[in-house]
Order: sequence, then structure tokens, then C-alpha cells
Amino acid sequence: MNSQISGTRDLSFVLSGAAGLGIQTVEEFLCRVLCRAGLHVFASREYMSRVRGGNNSTEIRVGTKAVRAFSDRMDYLFPLTPGVRVNIRRRISQATKIVADRGVFGGEFDGTEAPFVPIPLEDMTKELGGKVYAAMVMAGVMIGRTGVPLPRVLEEIEHFFSGRAEVAKTNADACSLGYRFGVELRGDSEPLYHDAMDSDGKKILLDGSDAVALGAVAGGCSFAAGYPMSPATGVLTFLSANADRFHVAVEQVEDEPAAVNMAVGASYAGARPLVTTSGGGFALMGEGISLAGIMEAPLVVHLSQRPGPATGMATRTEQGDLDLALYSGHGEFPRAIFAPGSVESAFFLSAKAFDIAERYQTPVILLTDQYLMNTFYDVDIPDVSLLRPAGKIDPTPADYRRYAPGATGISSRGVPGYGEGLVGADSHEHDEEAHISEEIDVRVSMNEKRLGKLDAIRQEALPPVLFGPKDYDNLIVCFGSTMEIARESLALLGRTDTAVLAFEQVHPLHEATEAFLSAATRVIVLEGNATGQFERLLRGTFGIRAHHSIRKYDGLQFSVEETARRVSEILEGGAGA
Repeated sequence: MNSQISGTRDLSFVLSGAAGLGIQTVEEFLCRVLCRAGLHVFASREYMSRVRGGNNSTEIRVGTKAVRAFSDRMDYLFPLTPGVRVNIRRRISQATKIVADRGVFGGEFDGTEAPFVPIPLEDMTKELGGKVYAAMVMAGVMIGRTGVPLPRVLEEIEHFFSGRAEVAKTNADACSLGYRFGVELRGDSEPLYHDAMDSDGKKILLDGSDAVALGAVAGGCSFAAGYPMSPATGVLTFLSANADRFHVAVEQVEDEPAAVNMAVGASYAGARPLVTTSGGGFALMGEGISLAGIMEAPLVVHLSQRPGPATGMATRTEQGDLDLALYSGHGEFPRAIFAPGSVESAFFLSAKAFDIAERYQTPVILLTDQYLMNTFYDVDIPDVSLLRPAGKIDPTPADYRRYAPGATGISSRGVPGYGEGLVGADSHEHDEEAHISEEIDVRVSMNEKRLGKLDAIRQEALPPVLFGPKDYDNLIVCFGSTMEIARESLALLGRTDTAVLAFEQVHPLHEATEAFLSAATRVIVLEGNATGQFERLLRGTFGIRAHHSIRKYDGLQFSVEETARRVSEILEGGAGA
């Protein structure tokens, strides 16, 4: 099944090789060159949990129109080292051209139906100074295949390696060698690039990690804490590297409980805190999140999912932590949970999380996953004028009571030392002044006050986004990072009776959800876990049972083709669920 959408021309390149060969650096460079030339790019990384060895890979799709989703289709495979992973070998088809050094791979690809295109890569890299330049040679091949002019590529290399003249020269030589090979490889095929498509400078390359971090800054984040844990570490490292620029205090702490408790303390002191972690770290934060709940402390927690239980698969992806996000923390207290479906949404919903946390004085969870964090593509520069400005904290009066319900049921938030009043806080149940209380009436009053916020949060919940016909019979329901994959698979299916309903807020769910689900003859829930966590949430909330489910839990993301195939099997009466 061809994943190209009508009206779009795109190529799918896969570069594979051992960790340490600079695949990620070359990926970044390559995408920058193509984007600045006016082409659209999409890149998604797959890497093993090791520093050296193994076989990492990156998929780079480049097209004349926007490409936003992972595709199984490989037009070209560029392996650098033997031992290509099974999941990549399974994607090789008759249409795949394998560009590799025959002397390095021997008969590894014997038996595949794909044409083998020999390239003397080992000899090329010897002339350049070593295998470390192999990835840049292959980048040159890819660029030559797209038709982007070599002079502008060399300008980009000089800029990319600015201040390192010798490194820039050697990489330019490596890229030029590959470029000439790529031009020959293109032959009489029409290049993707043409002179009229030069970029207008209004697009940037953005990945999920940087989008979350930048969105947090745009939302007023002033404090961030975390303990390194893939795939959430990128947010912490980005904020740390830019702490002075963005005026954010960043702490890499000794463990996850320290991170969340420090963030709760920062919130009490008036900061707008972010905690970033993955499933195992989030599990350790349950008590601290519950503390934020009873203290009514604004807190944003970024939970980037990977397969569990326990350490699971540290560098793979899954949507298996929805239940954890929904039910973490003992006791009952309100929360909102956002699940961005795109890099742009990761930016805006990260900012929105701070707004909701601040206004409702409650924890907000941003639920992402490894696939989204390590995917990047070209996006329009975000319009920050759409964001709500950071809230203002007023000085406390002498008779200030921290937990006195205001006109809307939400207390006025004060900061210690700012005003005349005392700003109390406690992990116990408490009265309006934050004094410990075991009075039954006080308990009921405070609990209802806190839980009442959930109705207000629900009133401004994000509605799900419908892609496809409004008069659908079949409805594919998904949440989070599967959104763009499901959307492209819908175009690939080409059915006029089928639509996609994508959720980027999973708690509380928008009230329009029930009408969307009820209108479908068949509801198919697509999610990256084994037990149907989102399907259960929909049924528990609205009492509507899905007719079919499509689940994936092998550590890999859905592909456009796989999704379209499994939906098609269901709609045509096959096994597909």
C-alpha cells in the first residue's frame, strides 16, 4: 500500500548504523538543509539503550507538501553497519533501493527482492579520515537525490560547523562525494526541489522535546526539576542549556520524589513549576502529586511514556501510562490531562497546562511519548499572541485566608512575604487558614471545594478534533501522538464513510464526545497499549462500548500503512482487531 497522498510527492529515506557514527547530527543537518530549501521534512528516530554499538536508525521523509507521520515505506535504505534490525528489514520491499557497501555487508541482504545499489563507502571514508564521515556521505546522496543545489548545501555546512573550519571542510568533501552519487542515483527522475520553492523563512524545525520546553517557557514556567529519564530528559536538558536566556531556574535532582516535592515548594513560593519524567519516575511522584492536590498548588508534570512495567524498554514508545496519569496520587483531587497529537500541539498545550494549573490551582499532566519526543518536522513559527498571559498574584491582606473560597469557589493565591497576611499550607486536611483540622464538616467542605474545580475545568475542555467527513459511518478514535498517523492513514484509505476523531485532552473529556461516538455505526479505538486504556475511559465516562480496537505494544509506533491496513481489515470484515 503506497503511503503517498494524492497531490504530494515525497521520498522516504532510512539511515541505519551503530551508535557513535553521528546519525543524529547528520539527521539534524540534512533536515535543516532540506527545510531551508523550501521542502517539507519529517524525521523520527529509533535508538537502542546503549552509548555505542547496536543499530540505530532514523526515518527522514521529504516532500513537496507537509509530511507529519511515520511511514513503513522505504524508498531508500542507507545502512552503514551490518546487523540491520529486524523491524527495518521487514519494511524492505521490491520498491526499496538498498544503498550500501557490498564489501561491508556481504550477503546480509541476499534473499530480499529489493535492488542493491553498491557504493564504495569504505574507500570514500578512508580518503576522508575515517568511518565517522560515512553518515555525511550518505546525507550527500540523499540531498543529491532530492535535487537541492550543491552550492547552497555547502553554505549550510559552513554555517552548521561554524568556527570549526577544518571539520567543516572535511564534512563538505564528504557531502560532495555523496551528492554526486545521489545525482547519478536520481537519473532521469524528476527532482523534488525546484527553484520556485525556496523557503520564506517562516518555518522552523521543531521536535517534541523542544516544543514542550518552549511551550513551558511561553506559559510562564520559572522553575523546572527532574531526574534524567528517557524519553523525558530532552526537556530538562533544553531548559538547562537555555536557563539564563529564559530566566528559568533548573534543577537536576537526586531522585524523582525530590523533583516533585521541590516543585511543590517552588509553587508555594510563587513560581510556575514544571517536573519532567517518564513512567517509572512518575510512579515515584504519586505522593508529591497528591500533596499538590491538597495544598492546591499549581503544578505541571510532563509524563513522557515508554513501555513498562519497570524499566521496560527505555528507548521505545507506548501509550501505556494513561491509567497511571488518571489515577496517580492517593485520595481524590482534580487534575487535567493533555495529550498532544503533534509537535505544534506540544508547544501550545504545554503553555496551556500552566494556564490551567495556575487558574485552578491544581496539578496538570502533559502526556507525551518517546515517538513524539523524538520526532521533528517543519512547522510555522508559533503565534504566541494566542497564549494567555501569566496570571498576576496580588499581595495578601492582613486577614488573608489561603483556602477561603472566592466568588468562583477558587481561593485567592498568595505568596509568603508578599503582603501582610500569612500564607499557610499543609499536607493534612485543613481549614480556610490552613490549620490542621479533623472536623467532619470542614473535611466535607474542603473536599467539595477542591473537587468542584473539575466541573469548571470540564467547561473549557478541548473538544476532540474530527478529520474526514461529518456524515461518517465509521469512526477511528485515537489520542495523543497517533493523531497525525491516523489522519494520514485516513487519506490513504480514501473512504468517504470513515473519519478520525482525535483527542488531545483526555481528562476531563469534552461533553461533545458522546455525540461524536453515538453518531457512528462502528467505533474503532486506536491506541498504543495492550489493554485498551483509552477505550475503557470512553466507556466508563459515556457508557459507549467500542465495536473494535486496534492496539500496538511492541515498543514501536504505529505506521501510516499498518493503521490503514488494520482499519481496512475491520471494515471489510477481516480479523484486524
